[in-house]
Amino acid sequence: MIHADLRALAALQDDVVASWQLIGRRWTKAAVRHRTAGLRRLNGGVFLLGHAEPTQRQCWRAATLTAPNTALSHFSGGAAHQVRPWSGAYETVTRPGNGGPRRYGGVLVMHSLVLDGHLAMLDGLPVTTAERVLADLTPVLDDRALRKAFREALRLKATTAGKVQRLADRYPHRRGSRRLAAVAGLYVRLPIHRCRSDAEAMALEVLDAAGVPIPEVNRRFAGEEADLCWPALRLIIEIDGPQFHRFKDEDARKTAAWRAAGYDVRRIPSGDVFDHPARLLAIAPRPA
Repeated sequence: MIHADLRALAALQDDVVASWQLIGRRWTKAAVRHRTAGLRRLNGGVFLLGHAEPTQRQCWRAATLTAPNTALSHFSGGAAHQVRPWSGAYETVTRPGNGGPRRYGGVLVMHSLVLDGHLAMLDGLPVTTAERVLADLTPVLDDRALRKAFREALRLKATTAGKVQRLADRYPHRRGSRRLAAVAGLYVRLPIHRCRSDAEAMALEVLDAAGVPIPEVNRRFAGEEADLCWPALRLIIEIDGPQFHRFKDEDARKTAAWRAAGYDVRRIPSGDVFDHPARLLAIAPRPA
């Protein structure tokens, strides 16, 4: 039978508990060994109640419980913030201190002396802030992957370009800071936080790079919400994702309302925004 104190603690943290927490509650090491016997061991002295395979959240929780003051970061932090998927064979965390990365079973541990102000609780999980995640990932991502992660962080409102810019400026000699600051400088003027998909966010990047005036994003015109709109030019561009073919009637209704109000409505598949950006520029307004 699982001890009531152990069960109560685990209930607060996704059915995961660590030996050091129990010792902190004045359990002896012998008592910990006895009362965790039969429990599933995840990482080191971290145990899972129950017999089902651990969920992603439980794996994240277990990684943060490998030692006090440990937070998800880097690849796992990016996945937790939903800015970049991660399905590696290990979770990544950061603890206060110095020294290089060290792998302990299913956890890769990094250390940092500058964590103050860069930690947050995300749905109850300790994790580095989204801007810190971007800074930590910049040295290992190529430009395309970095920009996608950055756009997702802005689109999901996990951070702002201004916060990322300030972080990069605060640590100018940190590896990747200059590159990160350059991307932040590109995105700071774009309303990516209003985008509902990365295709819309990428469209803003393509249009801005070509000198096209930045449109209104996901605002209502003639009673309907438009992806991209230039009201003064009476022009709307709809970016059609996979759902377009499932909701043709709704799209037809919206298009009819806009055209009745005097708007020119143009459409482009979302894939073309990434793979054939010239097709987007061909239906967009002329550069300013």
